[in-house]
Amino acid sequence: MGYSRDTEIEPRATRPALETEAAVPIDVPAVRILIVDDDRAICDYMQTLLEKDGFTVKALSDPTLVEDEVRQGSYHVIILDLMMPKLDGIEVLRRIREHDTDVAVVVFTAHPNLDSAVAAMKLDAVDYIKKPFNVDEFREVLARVMRKKGLARTPEEQLHKIIGDTIRNLRKTKELTLKQMSRRTGLSISLLSQIERAESSPSISSLYKIALALDTKIQDLFGDN
Repeated sequence: MGYSRDTEIEPRATRPALETEAAVPIDVPAVRILIVDDDRAICDYMQTLLEKDGFTVKALSDPTLVEDEVRQGSYHVIILDLMMPKLDGIEVLRRIREHDTDVAVVVFTAHPNLDSAVAAMKLDAVDYIKKPFNVDEFREVLARVMRKKGLARTPEEQLHKIIGDTIRNLRKTKELTLKQMSRRTGLSISLLSQIERAESSPSISSLYKIALALDTKIQDLFGDN
């Protein structure tokens, strides 16, 4: 199996500690990736690439070890080669699904065909990539997978999530319902719910009303400083 080094690998932090204009520190949880390919050189190459992008990565060249690894580890994404001598990738994917139905699995192969693509998709593979792959295209696939799984957020989206989680936790601590919050703030239940689920960008005016209703300071809604 071959792989391409034509595209220059540049360190590009996917999960840095981001900082908003309000100086709120944002730590995106580490994304754990498992690489499975019987070609050790490809494992090393991809591990180097992904670690430079800030991911936590483990590589296995023996597909028979994957089942135990999935049972013991907590992976967000598995990058799985299709053609391997001890176990083919479809059988490995079938075994993965016996233990984890949620982990995102990206299948890649130097010998793509319709049958294997259909089999992979039936086992809920999130993408199917041909080798050798372009690094930038691979990064785009990975970014798309992470967005689909809710693992990747822009700084603004992450801030909205922090605010929403903080408001929900404070509201529940004070044993207030959304209906009660609506009466206290003059904001609709629908808007309050959207803010808590990070589906709406709250205005400063809305945050001020929510802070008053929760008897807290507006800066406390931005999480731990």
